[in-house]
Amino acid sequence: METALVAEFSDPQAEALPWERALEVIESAEMFWLSTVRREGRPHVAPLPAMWLDGRLHFCTGAHEQKAKNIEVNQDVALTTGTNAFRSGIDVVVEGPVARETGNDQLARLAALWMEKIGWHFTVGDGVFLDEGNPDHQAVVFALTPAKVLAFTKQPYSQTRYTF
Repeated sequence: METALVAEFSDPQAEALPWERALEVIESAEMFWLSTVRREGRPHVAPLPAMWLDGRLHFCTGAHEQKAKNIEVNQDVALTTGTNAFRSGIDVVVEGPVARETGNDQLARLAALWMEKIGWHFTVGDGVFLDEGNPDHQAVVFALTPAKVLAFTKQPYSQTRYTF
């Protein structure tokens, strides 16, 4: 991984944010905004929880939902998290391709994370999450492999780019 301060978009006194700090934001965040692109090119953005595990950021959705349909056509997505404050906090954007996560052992580890972090209880079906309250509802799980991560600090303002 390469870390670089983007001087053009940073205060002169700013320094690159260490990756460990950006990763803390990713790991502790409960909600992200998923950005995908529809077949005809229009954007689609939706809030959802995501979990960091084994160097990838995981999220789930119903196979019939718009975000899953968009990913069938274009696997490049962005997951964004941070704060809505102008003068404080750290915002992080994770960009890269996604792929289905279907291994039941890995899904079991992820289900435990969902439960621990936000109290959502999933059981693992055949390569999918099953909703305990609605066993007919299946959720497909995607893993985003970061290609680029951007972190934005506010005091001083900085932009740090991490490339993988």
